[in-house]
Amino acid sequence: MASEVSSGSVMQRNSSRGTMLFGNRQERVYWLFLAPVLLALLVFFLLPLLQVFWISFSDPSIGTDNYVRLVESRAIQKVVLTTLRICAITTAAAVLIGYVIAFTVTLAPPRTRSLLMFAILVPFWMSVLVRAFAWVTLLRNEGVINSFLMSFGIIDSPLAMSNNEFGVIIGMTHFMTPYAVLPLLASMDGINPALVAAARGLGAGTTQSFLKVFLPLTKPGIFAATILVFIMTLGFFVTPIILGGGRTVMIAEYITVQMQQTLRWGLAAALATVLLAVVLLLIGLLSRSMDMRKILGGG
Repeated sequence: MASEVSSGSVMQRNSSRGTMLFGNRQERVYWLFLAPVLLALLVFFLLPLLQVFWISFSDPSIGTDNYVRLVESRAIQKVVLTTLRICAITTAAAVLIGYVIAFTVTLAPPRTRSLLMFAILVPFWMSVLVRAFAWVTLLRNEGVINSFLMSFGIIDSPLAMSNNEFGVIIGMTHFMTPYAVLPLLASMDGINPALVAAARGLGAGTTQSFLKVFLPLTKPGIFAATILVFIMTLGFFVTPIILGGGRTVMIAEYITVQMQQTLRWGLAAALATVLLAVVLLLIGLLSRSMDMRKILGGG
């Protein structure tokens, strides 16, 4: 009996030792595959960011002059306010339209749902440049919309729908609506339909059950969609240039002008650093509000 117990303990120690060795080997293999990714991230991402941060303090002279100029310059303040205004309107419109689309997909039967999901994903495969020029064709003075309205005598002169903020907002809303649908749809899929049915059974009407039960349960998805869309719209570059026609300047375009034309790299780096800090803050809020795997469609 004693020999069996001792042999059993020896086997258990050998097994645990083998597990430790195997575990360590797995860990070494894990870090062996992860090391090139971390090295590439350091060389091609973190080091350039640190260089941008250093340029913001060192060009043209070491100090905080560039950040002071961000606060004092009326031109920069105008660009920032224009960007925030366009981003806010675009976010509100994209989330509202996305909510309607996500709600429709949630209530649709399986076959219709598959077709709707395909229609939602199609825009992800199209270039932003192609979509921007398509909106130029639709919104310009001689475009499809103005020509249609004038041919039926609805308007006497073309409506100014491009080369201004209106055109930029239309193009950005069209681009961002699918991104708003994804977190909203993930949030709605997690709602138990029995809750709405129970509210209806207790005497609540369709509108009341939606406002009192369904809508409050989708608040995390609304918040996640709002933050996600707002983050992405802050860095828009192609759409404002094409649909804004140079009259609507946003932060990304302003940074490009400072770097390529006026050669004020320090000012551009300072503005880019502040923009990055705001984006990281918003990403932190987004990660706290909703599981990122659900936002990305991972379930």
